[in-house]
Formats: sequence, structure tokens, C-alpha cells
Amino acid sequence: MEMPGGLPMAEQGEDRDGLLLDRLHVPLGPFLSDWPAGLTLRLVLQGDVVQAADLDEVPVVDPRPVEPFWVQPWLRAAAGEVVSSGAAARRRAAARLDSLGRLLMMAGWPAEAMKARRLRDDLLQGAPAAVLASRLERLARRVGRSRTLFWLTRGMGVVTAKDAQAAGVSGPAARADGDVAARYRQWLTDIRHDVARLDDLSPLDPAEESPRGRWDARQPPSAALVALLPRLLDGVELAAARLIVASLDPDLDELAAYSLEGSARG
Repeated sequence: MEMPGGLPMAEQGEDRDGLLLDRLHVPLGPFLSDWPAGLTLRLVLQGDVVQAADLDEVPVVDPRPVEPFWVQPWLRAAAGEVVSSGAAARRRAAARLDSLGRLLMMAGWPAEAMKARRLRDDLLQGAPAAVLASRLERLARRVGRSRTLFWLTRGMGVVTAKDAQAAGVSGPAARADGDVAARYRQWLTDIRHDVARLDDLSPLDPAEESPRGRWDARQPPSAALVALLPRLLDGVELAAARLIVASLDPDLDELAAYSLEGSARG
């Protein structure tokens, strides 16, 4: 049945406690604040609990060949261009600060989210490590040691190393070997490591890890992250679901890389 104006009425179904509750079919994305652009999830909610989660059959991706911003150094290196490891480390650290900013906004910590985003912007504008190091260390200590943030995110969206390997997930989500809290702490560790490498002039090896994992244009690392989401969101509260998505932060622009590579070869 539909209400006037075409709005769907809620269905009913048993929840996990055997109670008969309304079931709402709710889309999340593709255009939400602090949400991976282009990602759409179809949720079945009872109250604020996700009873089922599915991906849209085809994520919203620009069909024209577009070079994904965060993996440009890897695409250029794969095409034979000489790219320094320091330039790749700068882009990778900025990407992870971008992801951290989204997660902190979802966690209700806008002041630290803004600091992460300012560091991201300064990295992208070429600021040297000496200028960034002290600010990054303060941010990492404050976020990494926050008991409130840890208690808010612990136990959510657990991805073990074994799960990650089976799903083809690499990068920080695999190395974290744990929950949302483990993943944002892994970001902080990786960002510190990359900021220390900004002056590395050695050529980038295309096999070196991109922001979300081992780069392969035919199977971008974000594709595996997206595929994880339905299982991780099943049975969690809606607020937790958004934190889980933010902690994986797949980049849907990566899925355009295959068409970009195909156009270049054609």
C-alpha cells in the first residue's frame, strides 16, 4: 500500500526478539554529508536496527573515464611516469586524513574533524613534514587516546585479518584486524609513517599500497570494501552503521579506474 503522494507505508515483521514491529525500507546515499560519494545502501529497519542491508546493483559512478584523485600517483606510475615515493606518501596520508575527518564527524567530534581536514589540505598544498609533524602528533594523541571515542566505536564492524584475506581486502582495514576503533588507530599509525616519508625521492613502485589497499585497476581495493558492508551492517543500530561505513570509507571513484585504463589502451 502507498500513502497519498506515493510514499510507502511501513510493513510489519518479527524482530530478533519475536516482536511484531514496523519494517521500513530506507536508502542511504548516494548524496549524504560525510558519506562515500556514489554509494547507495538499501536498508530494512525495525526501529533504529538494521535488519538487512543490500547494495544497489550498480554504484553511482561517472561512466566517462575519470582519473580517481586519491590514486593518481599509482595510475601515473603504472603508466610508466616517474613518481616519487614521497609524493605517493603525501597523497596517501592526505587520503587517510580525509577518511578520519569523516569518521570524526560521524562520531560527533567536529573540532578534531576540522583539524584532520586542515592537515589534509596542507598536505595537498605541499606543506613540508617539519611544519606538519607537531600538529599531526597532537591530533594523533588526542584521537588515539580518547576513551570516549574508543568506547563509542569498540566492537563495531569487526573485520579480522582472516575475514579480510577471504574478502580480498588489503590495506589498513586488513592490517587493523579488528573493529572501527582498530581501523581509525591504524589510520593514525599509517599517517605518521607517511608524513615521515614526504621527502623520499626514490621512484614509486606501483605495487606499493595505495590509500585503501594494494592497487589493481581491474579490481580496485574499494570494491572489496564495498562488498563487505552488507554483512557488517546486519543487526547494528543505524548510528553504528554510519560509523562502520566511515571506518572503511570506500572510494567509489576507484571503480572508474578500469574504464580509464581501458580507454587508454584502446
